[in-house]
Amino acid sequence: MVPEPSRISAGPVTSTESSAEHRLSMLAAAGTGLTGGEALQYALDQAVAELTGLAGMAHWCGPSGGRPLHLAVVSGLPRAAFQGWEEIGADAPSGAPTHAVRDGTFAWMPVVDAAGSLPDDTHDTAASRSVTLSLPTATMVAAVPIPGPDAPLGALSVLTASGEPTAGQRAFLPAVARWAAQRVPQSTTAGVSRRWWREQPAGSYPLIAQEPVVHALRYLRDGFLVVDGDWRTSYINVEAERLLGPAEDVLGRVLWDGPAGRVPGLEARCRQAAADGAPVGCDVQWPTDERWYHIRLVPVPNGLTLYVTDVTETKIRVAQRAAAERATAQRTAPIGKLTSALTYAVTARDVVEVVAEYVLPPFDAAGLVVEVFESGRRHVVGSVGYSPDFLRGITETPQAHSSPFNDVLRTRLPIFMGSPAEYIALYPGMAERAAASGKQAWAFLPLIASGDPIGCCAISFHEPHHFTGEERALLTALSGLVGQALARARLYDTEHARAQELQRGLLPRALPSTPAVVAAARYLPARSGIGIGGDWYDVIPLSADRVALVIGDVMGHGLTEAATMGRLRTAVHTLADLDLPPDEILAHLNDLVSDLGDDLYATCLYAIYDPTTGLCFLASAGHPPPAIALPDGTVFFADLPPDPPLGAAEPPFSTIQLHLPEDSLLVLYTDGLVESATRDIDSGMAAVARCLTVGPGAFRTGSSVGPSGDGRAPRPDPCDAREHLDRLCDALTTTLLPAQELTTDDAALLIARVQRLAPQNIASWPLPAEPVAAGLARRHVREQLTAWHLDDLLMTTELLASELVGNVVRHAKGPIQLRLLLSRTLICEVFDGSQATPRIRRAAETDEGGRGLQLVAAFSQHWGARYTIDGKCIWTEQPLPAQP
Repeated sequence: MVPEPSRISAGPVTSTESSAEHRLSMLAAAGTGLTGGEALQYALDQAVAELTGLAGMAHWCGPSGGRPLHLAVVSGLPRAAFQGWEEIGADAPSGAPTHAVRDGTFAWMPVVDAAGSLPDDTHDTAASRSVTLSLPTATMVAAVPIPGPDAPLGALSVLTASGEPTAGQRAFLPAVARWAAQRVPQSTTAGVSRRWWREQPAGSYPLIAQEPVVHALRYLRDGFLVVDGDWRTSYINVEAERLLGPAEDVLGRVLWDGPAGRVPGLEARCRQAAADGAPVGCDVQWPTDERWYHIRLVPVPNGLTLYVTDVTETKIRVAQRAAAERATAQRTAPIGKLTSALTYAVTARDVVEVVAEYVLPPFDAAGLVVEVFESGRRHVVGSVGYSPDFLRGITETPQAHSSPFNDVLRTRLPIFMGSPAEYIALYPGMAERAAASGKQAWAFLPLIASGDPIGCCAISFHEPHHFTGEERALLTALSGLVGQALARARLYDTEHARAQELQRGLLPRALPSTPAVVAAARYLPARSGIGIGGDWYDVIPLSADRVALVIGDVMGHGLTEAATMGRLRTAVHTLADLDLPPDEILAHLNDLVSDLGDDLYATCLYAIYDPTTGLCFLASAGHPPPAIALPDGTVFFADLPPDPPLGAAEPPFSTIQLHLPEDSLLVLYTDGLVESATRDIDSGMAAVARCLTVGPGAFRTGSSVGPSGDGRAPRPDPCDAREHLDRLCDALTTTLLPAQELTTDDAALLIARVQRLAPQNIASWPLPAEPVAAGLARRHVREQLTAWHLDDLLMTTELLASELVGNVVRHAKGPIQLRLLLSRTLICEVFDGSQATPRIRRAAETDEGGRGLQLVAAFSQHWGARYTIDGKCIWTEQPLPAQP
């Protein structure tokens, strides 16, 4: 027998011997919980590491000590590299593994000689085939027997080029072999005949073949246990032990005799599953940790299997979602009542009382101030929750002074401040006023009527308040209702004189210029009646150079319809910022229109064009179909499903997908353009098609500014393109709405020419859902930005890509996709398979993480997230360096 390590060591303890002793102590502590195969693999890995080996292998021959030797596990190299060592026959010469088993002692022998062949005394064909790799000429094999009760069970071998083992290393090898032998199950080491080995395929050692299944069950994430026909537990895995207790206390006992007996109804369900022969599932609260688990009972021959899955977090999320839905319902339910109540509000004081009754409670608000600007000064119409002294101070604020009221009047945009710190940061000079109010959060909402801001509605809270996107949209919509109610007393001639100004003010003053589309639009008021309606259009830039094209029509005529159009347009902009798909946009607008009143309806068409793919996604709520003019002169109308108008529809809405070649025209219009008392809608659409037939052909002959950057035909100058579209708008309106014809409906027209992003300006890579993904992302960014000559953006883009990919690996799931777009800005996008919304959280000074999105927000000009069909995309934008 090989002596104990303590008997071999002599002289001073070297670092190698210290390492060996350290590994032996590690082995002594690592035995608990390892299966036989795991123990053998672990012992081999430690042996290779201790000898600084190139590779290692462990052979097995069974308790009889006979031949042949069969390869059980390997280390350091793929198993294919050990093909010739899979089986060493009984007639093999004295190679190192054979020598170690036969003589029961340490063996030290070469693998190959300087010429790359086996030594002269080695003629075994199987062993000869093993040398398939180019190993150093000094490679040797150190082998020791794996001891058994009567004879060696196998050999543990290490291939090394580091020289002959030290005394400590020589002592470590037999010690680790003994450690492994003690942990191989008795069923594996007993009763394995030579004839059985000859009947098995090479390398099919039973320990290794069976243990992955046992290991998988043992360490299954869910609890797993088996009970026999007498309800006694016959198997239990690690997770189930956590719930029921140690295996030695559970195995062989009736399931109900342990903690499981306190689970309500479990015994009855088990008996039901066994009697019915069908699986049964239920959710229960476990008595030991009070967490919720889903138990699935599956009958098997002579017993039952139980799968126990922790569903606590799922139940919490469901409860939170239900609570949020109830809160949303509580907030939105009074909106219809508010609209109705405002119609009966005669005085401004009545309006304040209605708002206090129907708006403050749903939002848990504590204060309200409604102010108007009349005759060059501020005037408080009414208030709730403020003292007279505080209200008197409001009117003393100079008009030129920086304040929320003045800024709301100036910008016509709401201002939300969730805490006194935010208030003071925006208005340092108003710190005393904020403290004197006694409030902790504010929403300043503009009141607009007849196209002019007439005042401000300030809603305040006793505690700091985080304004969600839903709350901002609702409060913004409410501000329009309140503004209309306050302006209802104006005379009819004043309303009529400012009606068109309101209409013009609500429509875009200028269409944005985007890389994806060049657009032109027209709005024509009715030439009879009040002359104002609810038609509108919009071009809204989205992330990744995508563009939303919107056109809508509030049914009816008058100031109310125009104001509703403004609210819808504001809501569309708010929803577009969330990057929602067209059908969801219309669903939210439908809810908004439904809340505004039972007799209010609107049609709307919402389209999103993606210049990276040329795809256009459209959804319509009762709106006429758009016309598409292709570059070859073909004109057709999109085949849209017949969804009802907003206010009468029942979501979901249908979405269609169109592929638009570059230079195609997308023509959106309202029914006032194509339908009149003398012409039905089909005749009007036919007239539109005739006008568009020559449009694309005439456009292709326009001037250009040179190559588009991707080898295709020269791209027209955007200025020339817009001039062409303006001429086309004029031609359509002149043909369909002659000047001498009185019209009773207003009309809107929007024409967009689509453009593609050059392929060489798009770069995309799949990434593994592993920690290495961040490094791969940085490498791709470096290579691509170098090719694009954007070295100035290398550092920030690498940081952004690394943080976004790292967040996906840590908090989401794959598949992961990285995409860079070179346009007017540099766009970096990371796609993943999770629809969890990222959020910036405030990290403490001692936190080691949690600042990823803070860095993304700090180093990018814009960033955001949008949902995709199978996950989401997080994107950033950076301005391009100035050209020299």
